[in-house]
Amino acid sequence: MTYTLTRSKRKTIALHICDGSVEVRAPLRMPRYAIDNFIASKEKWIEKHLGRSGQQLKNRESFSLNYGDTVYLLNTPYIITGDNRTGFLFTNNIIKQETCPPAFYIPSDLNPDQIKKACIDVYKKTAAAFLIPRTHELASQMLVTPGIIKITGAKSRWGSCSVDKNISFSWRLLMADEDTVDYVIIHELAHTIEMNHSQRFWEIVEKYCPNYKDSKKRLKVLQNKLANESW
Repeated sequence: MTYTLTRSKRKTIALHICDGSVEVRAPLRMPRYAIDNFIASKEKWIEKHLGRSGQQLKNRESFSLNYGDTVYLLNTPYIITGDNRTGFLFTNNIIKQETCPPAFYIPSDLNPDQIKKACIDVYKKTAAAFLIPRTHELASQMLVTPGIIKITGAKSRWGSCSVDKNISFSWRLLMADEDTVDYVIIHELAHTIEMNHSQRFWEIVEKYCPNYKDSKKRLKVLQNKLANESW
């Protein structure tokens, strides 16, 4: 089986499958025969996940956005709608009649690539306007003081907290529901107290987000959905 081998000062061997390829991460001095034996023992698992990863890659390559498609903001569906009077914005029936569903209004002459770019640009601006103030609100409740809060384009992490207590959030987090967004914020704020995932850390998270396990499950569902979309 073909695979890419990455050696480092890690203590254990691990598999990573992405975009239809296999990467093996192994300790510096682990013999090659031991790595090959490990790969052979995981053959069925690798084949299963290679198939899934390959299909996800095909789905991402064919992903596009067009007028009439749906995008999500805080888990609310918004229909992509062309309207040259409105600029670029998510709106809950501010412009159209109250009976119309929420819509993401953009100019009516954009191609699919331009539509996706418009969506991403507005997601980023909306994320900054929503996530940063909400983080300060929750920080006040938790009696913690974060450092710099910023929005990033991270694909593999919803949020992160540095040793300097600076916190980052992926703009993609805005696709989740508000309770799940709060969980991610609380998770990162808890890291300003405990820079680990110890029992004490999870006790802090649970204190301010009692249903955090449900939010983790919903994040997994969203993560699987995004694995098939090219954002």
